[in-house]
Amino acid sequence: MTFDLWALGLQAANVLILVWLMQRVFWRPVAAAIATRQDTVNAITQTAKATQAKAEAALAEATQARDGIAAERVKALDAARSEAETAAKTILTEAQKKAETLLATAKTQIEKDTAAARKANAAEASDLSLVIAARLLDRLNGPAIQSAFLSQLVDAIAELPEAEQATLTDTPTGIEVVTAKDAGALRAEIEQAVQSAFKGKPKLRFVTDPDLIGGIELRGPHFSLRNSWQADLSTIRKALSDAG
Repeated sequence: MTFDLWALGLQAANVLILVWLMQRVFWRPVAAAIATRQDTVNAITQTAKATQAKAEAALAEATQARDGIAAERVKALDAARSEAETAAKTILTEAQKKAETLLATAKTQIEKDTAAARKANAAEASDLSLVIAARLLDRLNGPAIQSAFLSQLVDAIAELPEAEQATLTDTPTGIEVVTAKDAGALRAEIEQAVQSAFKGKPKLRFVTDPDLIGGIELRGPHFSLRNSWQADLSTIRKALSDAG
């Protein structure tokens, strides 16, 4: 087999020219484009890394802020819970005090009302018993009872000081002799006994007062000598009222 050196040399020259042309026309622009693209990629990568770093920093800050907010929330909830418990205890204490005060006031009022009702019942019972007694005494009223009252009246006059007796004897308007009913047949006896008791002759005027029930009383402008069942019942009523 024979080789054509000229043809081989020509082909080799063609190859060299083609390689030169490819390096000159194709590889350099492509390499420049690749380098430019790589620089762009590197810049984008750096930008992405910076953005990621910022995002991570922002996320960390947000996480810290969230944790801080959560802690503040827990703290606020604890403070609110503590304040609510304190307020509830205060309200409960005040309500208990008010309830105790109301109960004490109600108890005192009940005791007062009970005492007043008891006193009123006692007074009503006393009044009723005195009314019954007055009716019974009115039935017993008669000459014998009036004679007994007259004897008591004479004794009461005798106990008066002489100066007072003299003043009453000289009273211009006279002395009223008060009986529950018209003295009737006893009038002369009463008049004689009273004038004898005064050791003089005072002016006497006989009047009736059914409220006396029974008895004989003397009355003047500034004088009263009580001597009747009405006076006795009044004394008993006062004693019962004071005892109640």
